[in-house]
Amino acid sequence: MSAITLKRFDEDAYLDHCHATVVAASEAGIELDQTVCYARSGGQAGDTGTLTAADGRVVVLADTVYADDRTRILHVPAEGSPALQPGDRVEVKIDWQRRHKLMRLHTCLHLLGSLIPVPVTGCSISPDSARIDFDLPESTLDKATLTQQLNALIDARTPVGIDRITPQELAAQPDLVRTIGAAPPAGTSTIRIVDIPGVDRQPCGGTHVANTGEIGAVVVSKIEKKSRTNRRVVVNFA
Repeated sequence: MSAITLKRFDEDAYLDHCHATVVAASEAGIELDQTVCYARSGGQAGDTGTLTAADGRVVVLADTVYADDRTRILHVPAEGSPALQPGDRVEVKIDWQRRHKLMRLHTCLHLLGSLIPVPVTGCSISPDSARIDFDLPESTLDKATLTQQLNALIDARTPVGIDRITPQELAAQPDLVRTIGAAPPAGTSTIRIVDIPGVDRQPCGGTHVANTGEIGAVVVSKIEKKSRTNRRVVVNFA
């Protein structure tokens, strides 16, 4: 079993490159000792980018995903990319423009969730659009009202911080977990918390902007009834 991949994005979402060593390579993907590439999870799309070897070979990344054990990250090469071998040194670079859009929209969903204080049943974040599903049997949600409220929170330019608490501290604050069935993995010594003071505080492993003002103007483009107890809200950049 290979070692756990060091996730450089956990502590610095703005780090767009790093140097790493290839640990393993298979049809499933390329495993590195460390990476700046966010692996698809929590509704957020995985990063794309490149791995550049010392001899100039460039592997274009089509996706980044977790291995089955959820501790190792696999960099999925695009078709036709050159092969890499264990021991190869590479420079890892993400598609920063794409990542920054994901960061902006992920933070935006935290703001949106604060406006609709009911359990969350799921979400999906792509570079140009994001959606969040709420456990909401009856709905009086209005696109124009939510858009106005959301942009007011964005314009407040509230700092977005990362905190860490113990599983015991989380157990004493069960209301911090907003998403149904998304409890942090067992066996972790600390749990990553995204904190937007006065707005939202909850466990989250995603990448986020440092200030809500960085999100920019958005619009709630759709509100859908997905089932008797599920409402989906879609948000896009304005």
